[in-house]
Amino acid sequence: MGVAFVHGTGHQTDAYNDYWTGSFVNSVMSGNGNRYTVINCDFEQFMWADAAAGCLAGQLTNFINGQGITTLNVITHSNGGNVMRWIMSNPTWDSRYPNIINKTRQVIALAPSSKGTPLADAVIDGNVFESTLGWLLGYASDAVQMQREGDMAYYNANWLFGTSGRPSLPKTFKSVVGTDVESSPFDGDSYCAGYENQVALETTQNWLDSCSDGFLNCSSQGGAGSVWFNDKSRTSGGEPLSHQQSRRDCFNLDVIIRNDI
Repeated sequence: MGVAFVHGTGHQTDAYNDYWTGSFVNSVMSGNGNRYTVINCDFEQFMWADAAAGCLAGQLTNFINGQGITTLNVITHSNGGNVMRWIMSNPTWDSRYPNIINKTRQVIALAPSSKGTPLADAVIDGNVFESTLGWLLGYASDAVQMQREGDMAYYNANWLFGTSGRPSLPKTFKSVVGTDVESSPFDGDSYCAGYENQVALETTQNWLDSCSDGFLNCSSQGGAGSVWFNDKSRTSGGEPLSHQQSRRDCFNLDVIIRNDI
């Protein structure tokens, strides 16, 4: 059994430390062996690009072959879910895809941007969200353009499986949905994954639905595959998971994933 951690939008070179943190990865793997890989790819590209899906396929293939993996659990965050869904939806695109699909047991998609976000439209338009969300989403890259709501609607209807009215994905794709953001300076829980990040996400939440994680509406996060759970139904203390907190060891998320694997 092996586990792959697949980051979201951005060009990562040390996702273990910079994106997930070792405390999250090591907690998830506690009792689950030592066969894991942390992906580092250029997810500022379109999901099908060689630097994105091609890079992911290459690193997963090397991991599967090098470690003799027969059962692969893939943990994705945000746009990483789209890249993994591209691989599962287009098995003839790349000769490496079928073996990856065959070995995959499930994809645990943490806050996946399956239906895009209106904030991507705002970044492309170059308004205030560009400076506010640069740390999280990046700037006007191909990946940000791809995650505009209209663009994702097109890809979901024509290239990707798992959304309503489309063929099912070949393997389980289950999402964890972040439903809210809390940023009170008097609440210790607001400091998990960085208080300043919660403040920024609570600001952008004003332009989203009432149910959102500060970056994605709940409808986007639950738009493909199945919803495993909404944050408050299983997190410690019934705490919400902001988009930043859903890739960190906040509110027992790491333990929930560890036990499922």
